[in-house]
Amino acid sequence: MTERFLVTGAHGCIGSWIVHELLAEDASVVALDLNSDASRLALILSGAELAAVPFIEGDIRDAATVEGAIAAHGITNVIHLAALQVPLCRANPPLGAAVNVVGTVNVFEAVRRRSDTASSLVYASSVAAYDELEEGTEAAAMVTQPSTLYGVFKRANEGIGTVYARDFGVGSIGLRPHTVYGVGRDHGLTAAPTHAMLYAAAGTPYRIPFGGAIQFQYVRDVALAFIAASRAVAGDASVYDLPGQATPMKEIVAAIAAEASDAPISFEPNPLPFPSSLDGRSLEAVVGPLQHTPLASGVRETIERFRDLLADGRLAAPR
Repeated sequence: MTERFLVTGAHGCIGSWIVHELLAEDASVVALDLNSDASRLALILSGAELAAVPFIEGDIRDAATVEGAIAAHGITNVIHLAALQVPLCRANPPLGAAVNVVGTVNVFEAVRRRSDTASSLVYASSVAAYDELEEGTEAAAMVTQPSTLYGVFKRANEGIGTVYARDFGVGSIGLRPHTVYGVGRDHGLTAAPTHAMLYAAAGTPYRIPFGGAIQFQYVRDVALAFIAASRAVAGDASVYDLPGQATPMKEIVAAIAAEASDAPISFEPNPLPFPSSLDGRSLEAVVGPLQHTPLASGVRETIERFRDLLADGRLAAPR
């Protein structure tokens, strides 16, 4: 059967890049999002490319919408990214649970009901699913509780995947990104380093509100990892950390300064309450070698793209 992808949350950062990479290989892709604003996609696609992507404006809280999309378009591969980020889950916990947990159940159930075509489900978990770090510890663990509601919801989704595989035979792969950066990353707790690159491209000072070390992951690499995982789903449920290297914030700031030295970029010393490094080698053992863009190259590409977008008026200069 010819591959046909459905990307939920396709107007988000990672979703936009997954659509971008699938189009680059001439794969069939359908975009589903609650928000009809395709501004992130428009940052990386031409007008003609954007117009050619079938779009479904729909809410994953409505199970019929997801199942209908799979049925109407003969979807074989579902990549589920639609979610509310940390700040919105904190501001409205019932809505966060409805979107991030109930919405994910709806996606699993839609794949179960449409197993005649849909045979692959990959979903986004998060580093936030790990336990809150206690003072003096750095190792990732799942013994106590995550530090945020968002993390609690993501951990619940990993359990949903396990049960759907055991009880209903719906195989899935969950991927845990850490700190994703690149054009289109404009929302969420860990978007600040990308904000810094935009400010630097505009020649404006910016202070990143956290420090420590983070596993910095270029958005194109993350998109390609989701696509590779989608082609590797078996009948069980697996969850993998995305590969990368723990990078001190001072090195990230130095890489930004190397591309835009006229805009002072600084950072607060306090680290994020997540593990600074995760081992993604087990994912590569399943999907094969993944792309790893060096820090300097990813920062350079991002700042150059921001400069082009600012010059074209497609992005407003930050203040």
